Amino acid sequence: MKILQISKKFPIPKLDGETIAIIEMGKALIAQGCEVSLLTMNTSRHFNNQDINDIKALSHYKSVHAVPVDNEIKFVEALSNLFSSDSYHISRFISDDFEKKLIELLEATDYDIVQLETLYLAPYVEAIKANSNAMVVMRAHNIEHEIWDRISKQIKFFPKKWYLSYLSKKLKNFEIQKLNDYDFLVAITDRDLKKFQELGYKNGCIATPVGFEYQNYIPDYKSFEKEIKLSFIGSLDWMPNIEGLNWFFENVWPSISAQYPDIQFHFTGRNAPSHLKNIQLKNVFFHPDEACAHEFINAYSIMIVPLLAGSGIRIKILEGMALGKVIITTNIGLEGIPAKHKEQLLIANTPEEFLAAIGYCVENKDQLISIGQNARQFIKSHFDSQKLTQNLIHAYKHAIKEYNTH
Repeated sequence: MKILQISKKFPIPKLDGETIAIIEMGKALIAQGCEVSLLTMNTSRHFNNQDINDIKALSHYKSVHAVPVDNEIKFVEALSNLFSSDSYHISRFISDDFEKKLIELLEATDYDIVQLETLYLAPYVEAIKANSNAMVVMRAHNIEHEIWDRISKQIKFFPKKWYLSYLSKKLKNFEIQKLNDYDFLVAITDRDLKKFQELGYKNGCIATPVGFEYQNYIPDYKSFEKEIKLSFIGSLDWMPNIEGLNWFFENVWPSISAQYPDIQFHFTGRNAPSHLKNIQLKNVFFHPDEACAHEFINAYSIMIVPLLAGSGIRIKILEGMALGKVIITTNIGLEGIPAKHKEQLLIANTPEEFLAAIGYCVENKDQLISIGQNARQFIKSHFDSQKLTQNLIHAYKHAIKEYNTH
């Protein structure tokens, strides 16, 4: 099976959920005998200046092609978009150069599947269908408009709230409009798949989460022998992470710091805004982009994921669980992850619940390693990469057979 995987973000380094999902999917498909090539945007926001041929982490692909795309938010464009029906979220990823390279690859190779990684690549469906007989697959990492709708509801400043709500509505219109342009849909969770079907999706589909090569996640349980320290890792140019941290530092951290004055909070993430990079709170430390996410996660016993908005599945939570950490997150953070409170992680939604969760950790320090070990076993049981990919390929083969008979 020949597959062209298309990404809007250069997937190296693997410092956020999207890049992890892309690379792990490519590796898993190849391990199951597929021939996979990668076409990726090399955007201004996540620019890679390395020679592709020198990047060992991409060597599993048959070929890798990167096209520079300027997707910076520009004030004039954003302003003019207010008077357009187009989604500004989407239009920033439309590139003539990228489409030209896509068509070139489609003409050179007879692909069985062209797999789009996220909604932002939907504008290229028409070009794919015009230049290839491949089955078009949308791998929906999230229900995109849901993220922005949830964010807008958290914002108190009315002009920003109105603007984000407006953008969310246009993104929703685009997401629904494009739904049945895909021949097959891969949702990241059962919940998301049901939502897409409620929105009107009617073609072939499957729900499959991100899988992990379990053996590559080596936990360091020595962190549980040390004093309790909290951590956060995630892309800090993704608004749900920014808003979640802002909320945590404003509403939760003062109470934690007052009751447990020696506890430290360490956080990292690329493209952090200046107010987070230069944060001035007692025992709160920002670390510049970490070269190895696993090392950062392993250094601390507790991972905080204070998400108030989002969709899909939080891959950093899964990574933390695979590394045997104690995760404290919200119900939104837990969507798509059927783990249980005080068994594989801790759930907190309000400042009081976060404080209580920290208190539980302090008072039951000797039990934390068991929660971490349970979390690791949970990942092994529910998110094994090869098992999930076998099911996906079986679904692909069946769908291709039906697609070719129509």
